Amino acid sequence: MKLKKGEKIEDLQNGFSIIQNPQFFSFGTDAVLLAHFADITKGERVIDFCTGCAIIPILLCAKKKGARILGIEIQEQIADIAKRSIELNSLEEQIDIVHGDIKNILDIAEYGADAVVVNPPYEKAGSGKHNENEFVNIAKKEIMCELRDVISSAAKILRTGGRLYMIYRTERFPELMQCMREYKIEPKRMRMVAQRSGKAPNFVLVEARKGARQGASFLPELVVYEKDGEYTKELKEIYNIKEQV
Repeated sequence: MKLKKGEKIEDLQNGFSIIQNPQFFSFGTDAVLLAHFADITKGERVIDFCTGCAIIPILLCAKKKGARILGIEIQEQIADIAKRSIELNSLEEQIDIVHGDIKNILDIAEYGADAVVVNPPYEKAGSGKHNENEFVNIAKKEIMCELRDVISSAAKILRTGGRLYMIYRTERFPELMQCMREYKIEPKRMRMVAQRSGKAPNFVLVEARKGARQGASFLPELVVYEKDGEYTKELKEIYNIKEQV
């Protein structure tokens, strides 16, 4: 495959690769953790909101053969990278990429999805440091997609009992819970993510179900780094990094 200026191919260490371009927002550990957390069954209809370079659909296909995944990306240039990454891995029969806005979800996909997966913008528009790269700003800040857009669109497209998988900043956890309850999406399984043991968690992984009864469980905390800066054993397993003997 011919790459465009500034692009490179990154080996995902699972039989697949992905196209990356430093000009655009590159995927991070949060996306990898979300794909690992999401419990997808063969044959299910899955929609990945804010798909970016399609890292989550590709990782889901590496984990579970046979799922049908639709990735939606609002930035056209990044959607193009995602489409070509799918072609690079010959995953066209499992993954479709659409350049579109999740706020128009019923114009893009049919009602009745089994699962929605989303690694959304975390920061409110106008907050924090402004990045001169507008592609990065749109990926990180609620400029074109707010939390309410994510939850309301998931509520529209999920079948009753369908699951929503998210990763989100713990500082906005109360807002996330309130919004999910408002749209009848009930948090059921959660896992806090801390950078190091003994440090406060900064992310939370959430599985919620549309129309479910109240009642949630918390899994043991996931720690990313050891004290020496190395990935923990669990993170190495998630990244498929082999331990040196």
